Amino acid sequence: MDPFNQTTARWPAAARARFDSLRAAILSAAHDASVGPVTESLKWGQPAWRPATPRSGSTLRLNWSPEVPEVLTLYVDCKTDLAQRMVSLYPDLPNDGRRALALPLEGPAVTEAVAHLAAMTFTYHRKA
Repeated sequence: MDPFNQTTARWPAAARARFDSLRAAILSAAHDASVGPVTESLKWGQPAWRPATPRSGSTLRLNWSPEVPEVLTLYVDCKTDLAQRMVSLYPDLPNDGRRALALPLEGPAVTEAVAHLAAMTFTYHRKA
């Protein structure tokens, strides 16, 4: 059973549709980065993904909130430099530089940027 259905069922249709396309990009990026299985779960009530292999990568979360209804917010671990990397790589995407990236519900989906961040997140602890 899909761990996210109960949570996303309460979201507006636009948020659910954008979530579904970004979820597909996240899972595809995990596959392409050869991280092995990815665990899907809820962390703090938010959809989250993490490589099943310990110490290979970090957790990525994606959430919609009525406080900021026009975006989905993508979160990385604030103890990493992942959000700061995204500021450098994708300066046009609203980013707090610490852990959150705002993804607009309207306009083109930023699946390429999300997939790139997912790959970086899921391989964060790999030795270069």
